[in-house]
Amino acid sequence: MTSIDDTPAGPALSSLRRARDRFLGGRPPGDGVPEDLAQAWRRARFFGVPRDLTAPPRVRPPVDPPLLAAARPALDRVAPTLSGGMGLVLVDSRCRALWSGGGRYAGTSADVAGLDLSEKAVGHNSAALALRTGRRAEVHGPEHFLDLWQEVSGVSVPLYEPAAGRPAGAVTVVAPLAEDPTAHPGAAIAEATAHAVETELLGRARPPERLLLDAYLRQRADGAAVVALDGSSRLVSPEAARLLSHETLTRLERRATALVRDADTRPEGARAGAPEENTGPEGARTGTPAENTGPEGARTGTPAENTGPEGPRSAAPEESAGPEGAHTATPEAIAAPEEFAVPEEFAVPDGAGLTVRMSRLTHGGEVIGAVATVCPAARRARAAERHDHDRLPGLVGTSRPWRLAVSGAMELARSAEPLLLIGEAGVGKTALARALLTLRGAAAPRVVDAAEQVPGEVPRWCHALAEREGGGPPLLLRHAERLAQSDVAALLSLLERRPAVPLVATHTPGAPTGPCLSRLLDILSARSVALPPLRERVEDILALLTAFTGHPSPGRPPLTWSLDARRALEQHTWPGNVAELAHVVREVAERRRATGPVRREELPYGLRVPPATRRLSGMERAERTAILEALRRHGDNKARAAESLGIGRATLYRKLRAYGMDQA
Repeated sequence: MTSIDDTPAGPALSSLRRARDRFLGGRPPGDGVPEDLAQAWRRARFFGVPRDLTAPPRVRPPVDPPLLAAARPALDRVAPTLSGGMGLVLVDSRCRALWSGGGRYAGTSADVAGLDLSEKAVGHNSAALALRTGRRAEVHGPEHFLDLWQEVSGVSVPLYEPAAGRPAGAVTVVAPLAEDPTAHPGAAIAEATAHAVETELLGRARPPERLLLDAYLRQRADGAAVVALDGSSRLVSPEAARLLSHETLTRLERRATALVRDADTRPEGARAGAPEENTGPEGARTGTPAENTGPEGARTGTPAENTGPEGPRSAAPEESAGPEGAHTATPEAIAAPEEFAVPEEFAVPDGAGLTVRMSRLTHGGEVIGAVATVCPAARRARAAERHDHDRLPGLVGTSRPWRLAVSGAMELARSAEPLLLIGEAGVGKTALARALLTLRGAAAPRVVDAAEQVPGEVPRWCHALAEREGGGPPLLLRHAERLAQSDVAALLSLLERRPAVPLVATHTPGAPTGPCLSRLLDILSARSVALPPLRERVEDILALLTAFTGHPSPGRPPLTWSLDARRALEQHTWPGNVAELAHVVREVAERRRATGPVRREELPYGLRVPPATRRLSGMERAERTAILEALRRHGDNKARAAESLGIGRATLYRKLRAYGMDQA
């Protein structure tokens, strides 16, 4: 169950009614309508939903749905207590109504099984919005697209079952429309009902899943940064998500997978003695995809390919010896609990001193997963990283991947020896290199860009440095992958005579390298730092936007960014990284004539389009890219874009829907 703060009062109902009438009459709804609501109305019109629909359409209802079986006891208890004509509705993950009780409203019959309440069938409503966002949603009166629901308010809370990576359904409470709605009167009822249903779903979960969840909850109760893994999903607490990088989580997942696999391949006698413990309160959920990190514990999905044996393996199950006072699991159907094995401690490879303690979790004598806890020393390391990062001028970003990279580079830069900064184009290698050279307090560096092919610059610097043993200005060498053969030879010769030379080089992987350049890069890689791409540090985008828009053109106010625009920027993959973001900010600043925060529709088309909602084949990716490029070239004119692609406009609209690009 996921909840949000009470929905604040939006525009007055009368203004929303006028805006809806304008929209349905073919005119713009006006500036007072939230962009998310206007987009929902546009989608309903695009789907062809008739505003005067007298009842939701019916689809084939599911046969004996497990969700209804688990929810029925709680629904039967709550429905008779509803007052004021409020009604209660349960929908599944496809927004098909499964059950209703309590008050009756126009368009709601006694037999609701199979009513289609999806956006494509009935337009904007709270159940469809809750399933789409994974959060509690409220929709009041004129916010609905249908005339049928103009005097109804709905609040919906999604339901997560332990083994699901997305909402399995939603509980909705409908009530008469209040004249000045600030929050739905049935919000607390919807939350409590959803909690009761999820508790029942949790009790019906198979024992290994419940044991893993209970172990995670017990460790979290102590305030620890904890990760629970079983080889197919993982639970990540917010503390662990801040301290551990994506690469570290992947290594932990592989280690847990290896534990489970090794236990499965042991002889029966060897697997029998690894008892471990598990307990935990009811009412939590197992892992969901990584972008769903919530305030109650991040829940991330694990790619299927993360099943390799990377990393040292833990002690054999025979060595386990649990602590005293083992706790028992709640449902009677679950076997008696077992105890934690002797934990294994190891340093995180990229964790700047972090230590992780991993314990195997067993059930019925078999290893079913592992629980990893970040040791308390991690917090001191994190504080040290922040302190070091603040000492470098001109750098923006506080995300963990960026701070780890900067901290590692600063540690290497303490000695005047060669340093290699590696990363994709535009990640900020040159900015970090200049900051590091400033920190060293040396003379102004000589900057050489190998991509500009200036002949003789590197050999001249090498010759001058070799002759002056006392030192000289450091060299900032950009694009080492583009060095000429003579430059590589000069650097190799200098490094053979003087291994500790004041050199900071940047390298963008991808270009083919010859044997001499490969040798140079191998030598420099002993003291190298990899910088994360922007897609791995999206939490820094807001700070970067502030830095890029801090000095507007004369006579223009500084740019501010709407929440919807920021979400679009955070969803983009940023192949050009920070440099691409800076270019987008400049482009928006130069072209916009409107006032107020930058809105999503003011961004370039490729940024307004959300990422693909499913895995695309190579042909589909190429087609999607071609469509985006055609729309960009023709200023979002779909008729001209279709003509340039050699397809009909109807075909283009169909492909936009298929690739999830129709909502831009």
